[in-house]
Amino acid sequence: MSATFRQDPSARSGHAAGTPPDARQFKSFSEFYPFYLSEHSNRVSRRLHFVGSLVGLSWIVGMLGWGETWLAPLGLVIGYAFAWVGHFVFEKNKPATFKRPLYSFLGDWVMFKDMATGRIPF
Repeated sequence: MSATFRQDPSARSGHAAGTPPDARQFKSFSEFYPFYLSEHSNRVSRRLHFVGSLVGLSWIVGMLGWGETWLAPLGLVIGYAFAWVGHFVFEKNKPATFKRPLYSFLGDWVMFKDMATGRIPF
């Protein structure tokens, strides 16, 4: 899985240049992840995703640790709120969550790991 940001997704997907691929077309996560990264080329957006994931996960762990399990799902809302600000304000695109929720969720955590380990610029 490459951490390339500026490559045109159409070059990998067989679409005409300038025509974005449909997130539903990918058959595997390894095919989807380069597209996912191309939808996160803005550094501020990536940072918002990272912070949202960290805060959301911390919320979930904290609520479970304190026995407030009914509040734990709010961690997802918190995480996605940060990410969606990144998409709508900085990337000016729609989150792939709407078309590939599982791959997008997995992509969030793979990108989080890649940012935490320095593979993708923070």
